[in-house]
Amino acid sequence: MTTTLITGASSGIGAELARQLGAAGDDLALCARRTDRLEVLRAEILAAHPDRRVAIRALDVTDDDAVFGVVREFVEELGGLDRVVINAGLGKGAPIGVGRYDANRQTAMTNFVGALAQAEAAMEVFRAAGRGHLVMISSMSALRGMPKTMTTYAATKAGVAALAEGIRSEMLGDPDLDITVTTIYPGYIRSEMNEKVAQQTRFMVDTETGVRGIVHAIEKGVDSARVPSWPWKPLGTAMRHLPLGVVRRLT
Repeated sequence: MTTTLITGASSGIGAELARQLGAAGDDLALCARRTDRLEVLRAEILAAHPDRRVAIRALDVTDDDAVFGVVREFVEELGGLDRVVINAGLGKGAPIGVGRYDANRQTAMTNFVGALAQAEAAMEVFRAAGRGHLVMISSMSALRGMPKTMTTYAATKAGVAALAEGIRSEMLGDPDLDITVTTIYPGYIRSEMNEKVAQQTRFMVDTETGVRGIVHAIEKGVDSARVPSWPWKPLGTAMRHLPLGVVRRLT
């Protein structure tokens, strides 16, 4: 039995990850700022799978002390954690230099500094246990710099990917630790974060389909995955090498 912690689990990709991993047999530790939604999600999962354990906690990932405290509480309640999915994030932002530093800073603090705190807390647990699986949700936007409202968001997701790769590199060199690090690069998956633009965006897939691909990659324990694989696996390769002006038109 695998025990999986998911941050940002109250909606969108996080909530659907909880549903699908719960259906696959995982016990769950779910946290987000909105506990009312977590309560509903827990009831839904337990109704479908009465033998699961589903623990919930309120968590704002920009509160460092709370991040470490909640992770430790889950460890105590559930007897350990086998996997941590760092999913919590914000999609807000503004073009650089238009007077909305507040929005960009909030995105940066949530998506990168918050992810760093979560990774620190998770890795403390895994190092103590000698094993574990750290999953970092990045974004296809991390592959290149993005314009306008996406600039800061893409930069934070690039940071998340680099953080994950650095941890993975260290783990590859430590024979005493059995810790897997997986970086997920989602393409356009419909969620509450992007519901206002979902119908206008090319390559958008529904939440259930997109998360099914994420779960497949997580369960395989791959180093990284672009999800859904079509069109994002070939498109991601193109994004890395095409001129920036062409990339802008593609995305």
